[in-house]
Amino acid sequence: MVYHVILNANAGTANAIGVTEDELEALFSANGLEATIDARSAVPMQERIDAAMASAAEVIVAAGGDGTITALAAALVGSDKGLAILPLGTVNALAKDLKIPLELPEAVAALATGVSQRIDVGEVNGRVFLHKVVIGLIPGVAAAREHIRGRRDAGAKIGFLRHFFRRLARARRIAVAMQTSDGATRVERVQAVAVSNNAYDEGPGQFFSRQSLDRGTLTLYVLSHFTVFDFIRLTTGMLLGRWRHDQVLTVDSVTSVTITTRKPLIKVMFDGEVEMLETPLAFKTRPLALSVIVPAATDMLATAAIVEAAGGPTP
Repeated sequence: MVYHVILNANAGTANAIGVTEDELEALFSANGLEATIDARSAVPMQERIDAAMASAAEVIVAAGGDGTITALAAALVGSDKGLAILPLGTVNALAKDLKIPLELPEAVAALATGVSQRIDVGEVNGRVFLHKVVIGLIPGVAAAREHIRGRRDAGAKIGFLRHFFRRLARARRIAVAMQTSDGATRVERVQAVAVSNNAYDEGPGQFFSRQSLDRGTLTLYVLSHFTVFDFIRLTTGMLLGRWRHDQVLTVDSVTSVTITTRKPLIKVMFDGEVEMLETPLAFKTRPLALSVIVPAATDMLATAAIVEAAGGPTP
């Protein structure tokens, strides 16, 4: 197996611990893996991705955060190359869902025995996403978070919390029309709407984690209102594992949904990054469209879950 690694040295963890090209080369060599390391931080990411796709590598490795992974996944969908992840971001959401080790040496070592597994991706207006797209209150809060990214001082965190609760107190609902895959259309005034690739799990301490990424569905989360008291109650529900039936939230499983607003452009949180998208927002699922390299144990767990769901014995 030949690997081509795209290192985003500006990603959260990569920047904090100072990951270098030489360090990655040494880790891959120590595990008997052949890899080309692209650490050209001054070169535009799309140019680096194009070079990776044109290479002879069978697996392209995203050594960075969720933004790097999503950008690379968009190029890999429909190709004969696989995606591997070295979780060097701040959140590392997909790596956690796929049970990839979060420590760099362990993550590289896991590639040596890793196996290929196909997962779903979501698509909105022709663009691939791996986690979720959110409109409404949340993108505005996320935009404020960008101003303190990389800062660990107490002042920055206190300032963000003050901004967050001030936004909650002043937030206004927006009118949206949502047409789902069954043809039904509903018009509501909402605080926020999220469309996720597959469903987030409910259980004690489960914060936006997914055990399954191959169900072939999107999940529509509609937040009707969101006061400070709603935030406290919903957060407590997440800690206790009982959040899906909260009074301010409705949850629907769909294969496609179109969301229309009055504005031709709307701010969204797209896999953790804040940007503007044209409306209407046309979402659909692309089942098993992406090949990812996961630890062998993760693949065994997925197989066991499929067998159990089918009524057979688990190994």
